[in-house]
Amino acid sequence: MGSTAKNNLKALLYLLPAVLFLGVFMVYPLIDVFVYSFEEGYNSASQTSFGIGGFNYSYVLHDPYFLQALKNTLILVAITVPTSTILSLLISLGLNTITKLKELFQTIYFLPYVTNTLAVGLVFMILFKKTAYTDGMINFLIKAFGGNSVDFIEGPYWAKMMVLCIYTVWIVMPFKVLVLTSSLASVNPVYYSAARVDGTPPHRIFFRITLPMISPMIFYLVITGFIGAFKAYSDAVALFGTDLNVAEMNTIVGYVYDMLYGDSGGYPSYASAAAIILFAIVLTITVINMLVRNRRLRYVE
Repeated sequence: MGSTAKNNLKALLYLLPAVLFLGVFMVYPLIDVFVYSFEEGYNSASQTSFGIGGFNYSYVLHDPYFLQALKNTLILVAITVPTSTILSLLISLGLNTITKLKELFQTIYFLPYVTNTLAVGLVFMILFKKTAYTDGMINFLIKAFGGNSVDFIEGPYWAKMMVLCIYTVWIVMPFKVLVLTSSLASVNPVYYSAARVDGTPPHRIFFRITLPMISPMIFYLVITGFIGAFKAYSDAVALFGTDLNVAEMNTIVGYVYDMLYGDSGGYPSYASAAAIILFAIVLTITVINMLVRNRRLRYVE
């Protein structure tokens, strides 16, 4: 056996534990869920079903609760992913220009990421929720500027969605700030020195040097942001409680959970169909992002 074959065999042995782990805990469950999604009338106790077909997908796609959850998830993704990415980039650019106390500011911005999600949700409820005793801090500010108070937790749909979007951006932004700050610090300063010698204005330096150099990391954050936003569930629970269907703030993951364990629970076939639909949506968006990156991304060498 040649040295190349030995190295390949050694590499495969090193990869074997990870491959087994992924196969048992990711590939097999995905296949199992895919099979369940086509089993009509599946009974988890007896492990039996009425037959094979696409009724589960038809039911889910016509279920008003799923359509509401799909709408909420798409709105959440469309608003929070670009907003959090742009704000993180602006904050990272500001942090990158600071020399003193830079580590302190980075730590402050990173604190929401390591704080318990439900604890942050409780704080947001205190800020936004109207009670018999107080209208909340946000409503206090709104009335101070001449506006009318709004019940952001149990009131209009747009108000609840706005709070959920703000909360989601607050939760995901610290990680993006950390990643983008590190990415900006890794850009070779020689490029900036050469641009300044040529008299290049700051905005042109940003769009011609900084942005192309960190664009791979931005695309990474956008893709992971899409995936994370589509998997949102605990954020909504932290703000509106566990009965998200009544609050009209359920998400696709919340719908899957409800079909398994909630008041509508006991329907693993419907839950599997909804999970496969979510998987298809996330996969499609990820592929589109990758194609856009491969076609339009240009690197500064």
